[in-house]
Amino acid sequence: MSQDPATQDPATRDLRIERAPGVVTVTFDRPHRHNAFTREMYAAMRALCEELATDPDTRVLVLRGAGGRAFAAGNEISDFLEQEPVAYEDWIRELLEALFALPQVTVAVVDGVCVGGGLAVATHCDLRLATAGSRFGYPIARTLGNALAGSIVYRCASVFGESLTREMLLASRLVDAPRAHAVGAVMTVAPDAEELDAELARLLEGLAAASPVTIRATKGQLLDRARRLEVSPAADAEMLREVYTGPDFAEGVRAFLAKEKPAFRG
Repeated sequence: MSQDPATQDPATRDLRIERAPGVVTVTFDRPHRHNAFTREMYAAMRALCEELATDPDTRVLVLRGAGGRAFAAGNEISDFLEQEPVAYEDWIRELLEALFALPQVTVAVVDGVCVGGGLAVATHCDLRLATAGSRFGYPIARTLGNALAGSIVYRCASVFGESLTREMLLASRLVDAPRAHAVGAVMTVAPDAEELDAELARLLEGLAAASPVTIRATKGQLLDRARRLEVSPAADAEMLREVYTGPDFAEGVRAFLAKEKPAFRG
């Protein structure tokens, strides 16, 4: 007998984990909220990353969103009101670093909007596939008036390049899948969800035939280099605390929850 959704653990209800030989698939399942991440979903992902870090049998981790409209559209904003925002951002950053450090090949399968926290997760994966209608970005200057940890910005610049990262953050523009593919941020652009699944199947087949030794050695070397290049500056927490306690973030949260356009004053 199926469990009543209202009584399910939020992480179990909103984040589905499926296991097949050599592959773990995580589906963000909050389509009514464009799969925005909750604290419970992040906690479940952290626990999974801790498990996979010492799992020699799993070769690939696949992350995807349910509903066909979004990979993930940021974070559930109400969660920021229930804890100290900078500490919460730091907690999320630790998860992203754990995801990036996994020995498995990590694949983000994007069908729809991939922004905010969703883009942070996708850029901390090794590979990205997307449908042609997918879009990527950090439009926070026009929505919440918050800021990103330095390491998250550096990771985005490593994947999309500095010019597109500046366009995302400063102009609040979303980058479509063909542009993302043109700069190498996305390895494949599929015309629709059906072909996206077919592309994923072909990728998984190829990864299953790859040498685990080569994968581990390659990821380890790249990770060591990336960590040296992408560490947040010493004053990062101070900058984030100033932003999160300032008037623009308060106005951004108020407007978001009220479904209004924010009036930022700076």
